[in-house]
Amino acid sequence: MSFYYEYEKLKELPFDDIFQGITETDVKRVLQKQRMNTEDLLVLLSPAAENLLEEMAQKAHELTVQHFGRTILLFNPIYIADHCVNVCTYCSFSVTNQFERKKLSLEQIEIEAKALADQGLKHILVLTGESKTHTPVSYIAEAVKVLKKYFSSVAIEINPLDTEEYKLLADAGVDGLTVYQEVYNEEIYKSVHVKGPKRDYRYRMDTPERGCEAGIRQINVGALLGLDEWRREAYFAAMHAHYLQSKYLDAEISLSLPRIRPHLGDYQPKSIVEDRHLVQAITAFRLFLPRSGITLSTREPEYLRDNLIYLGVTKMSAGAKTEVGGYSQCETGTAQFQISDERSLVEIQKMIREKGYQPVLKDWELLV
Repeated sequence: MSFYYEYEKLKELPFDDIFQGITETDVKRVLQKQRMNTEDLLVLLSPAAENLLEEMAQKAHELTVQHFGRTILLFNPIYIADHCVNVCTYCSFSVTNQFERKKLSLEQIEIEAKALADQGLKHILVLTGESKTHTPVSYIAEAVKVLKKYFSSVAIEINPLDTEEYKLLADAGVDGLTVYQEVYNEEIYKSVHVKGPKRDYRYRMDTPERGCEAGIRQINVGALLGLDEWRREAYFAAMHAHYLQSKYLDAEISLSLPRIRPHLGDYQPKSIVEDRHLVQAITAFRLFLPRSGITLSTREPEYLRDNLIYLGVTKMSAGAKTEVGGYSQCETGTAQFQISDERSLVEIQKMIREKGYQPVLKDWELLV
């Protein structure tokens, strides 16, 4: 079984006709329900629902407090390499972009870890470009062993791996996996992933499932908004999370919807996703998947991040750097994308407290 088979059926839906046929009365009816089904998700993502965002936001807030309390878990990305073998039209790390590539040694990783850990964070997301040649599994495993000395939770966002390789990394200390499908539209996927192993749409789509089978406890999926029409992409991302949550009951399934930010290269988004659209997608996620975490990165601007705290977000990055060696400056790499919210961790914690929420630096510790 694979979500790909679900996707093959769902992609035949007449999305435009369905969305245009939904009325505000339909949205109000769905908002009265205690539990949403897959048809309700389409209603919540429809143009008609844009006029009822306030009602959706209130219900999303109630469900978030009910399931997560007034807490926001803080984490940060840590880039340890930017070598990549793929040609992707929208990414700074694409192999065709000319800049001096970086890869931290284990000693440099420890310096970077100390610099980040000194801020007080205990949750990190390890990122690389996608190159098994430059950053093989053995390198990632050794890096994780170093990082585990400083952090209680180490997640990864690297090139997709086989199940046995994920098991090896889980044994080294990895407890979280983030992998974005980037774009669920298979034709667009092929057009923006021009060369390299990332062109294998099916292998990437099955990656979260291989992570679940390897016993990784947290799985984060999503789409990069801007590559195709956002309502369909948000729908497929939510259905992907729903599939995983239903099949792997012992895994925590989370969602993210990053929007394209300025990067190296001249790719322009096919679809402009306005702030109100992102708000609608996040509140629809919360109503459809009340137990799923929702992550919001520093790609988004201050004013939007501050207000989305109330509407379903459970996890945020803070004071993030998106270049290799960004925290310690042991290396000076090229940023994967421009950050929008440049506030420090201390400033983000202050903002969260002022909102009446508790910033959480640690909520996981594996006892051995």
